[in-house]
Amino acid sequence: MDAFRAANRAKWDELVQPHLTSGFCSVDALREGHRRLDPIVERELGDVAGLSVLHFQCHFGLDTLTLAQQGARVTGLDFSARAIGAARSLAAETGLNGTFIEGDLYAAHDLVDGTFDLVFTTWGTICWLPDIAGWAMIAARFLKPGGRLYFADCHPMAYIWDDAAGACNPAAGRYGTKYPYFHSAEPLALDDAGDYASDHVTEQVRTYEWVHPIGDIVTAVAAAGLRFEFLHEHPWITWALLPSLVPHGEHLFGWPDGTNPELPLSLSFQARRPG
Repeated sequence: MDAFRAANRAKWDELVQPHLTSGFCSVDALREGHRRLDPIVERELGDVAGLSVLHFQCHFGLDTLTLAQQGARVTGLDFSARAIGAARSLAAETGLNGTFIEGDLYAAHDLVDGTFDLVFTTWGTICWLPDIAGWAMIAARFLKPGGRLYFADCHPMAYIWDDAAGACNPAAGRYGTKYPYFHSAEPLALDDAGDYASDHVTEQVRTYEWVHPIGDIVTAVAAAGLRFEFLHEHPWITWALLPSLVPHGEHLFGWPDGTNPELPLSLSFQARRPG
């Protein structure tokens, strides 16, 4: 497991600088004071002013500091020292208050103090985690009574498609599959030097990811003692997951118009600790 984590961390270390200068990430909008969260999250999350927020897998703190700009008291946790260093620098540059902690999510109880109104985790997070039940228990542990876990990510069904150009062509009725849907303790070993947010080509090519189907996610959250308030499936996602996806408004990608069937691309939910 240490070797898997080290490879993944090396990849994310490399992506910090390209993402800081990528138009996709819109860091300049944060500096100018008007950055927004993506449309799915912003619509569902609601007003965060005055809330204490713990952001799991926060990368270099872009969404964390966006929440701070909206009035939240934020703490971000990430396993990349380079990302956390960039988050602290960005907080200082923008004058936004945020606490940023370097460390593994599964060691969060030794790293982060207190409980929070909101545990926030979005977009490309749990695929890097081997144990979804442990993740849910940790999230629940950091919630105050009445606090909520908000989650948005790629739909587990969307991960199965072949991401090679032309493999999925809905207009031709072709949906090519490549990856498994059900969880395995052994991760998928993936070789890709590309980056979803920039043209950067990474030296660290191999990464390791784990599949978590909807049943496992829902069961883990319920078993951690949280009560679902909603679970939504969306025909859009926040990056071009597949070559056949097209822009659908600002910051969203979806199937071409007229696609039938229009299958889910992302998933979001909110679950609350009783109290």
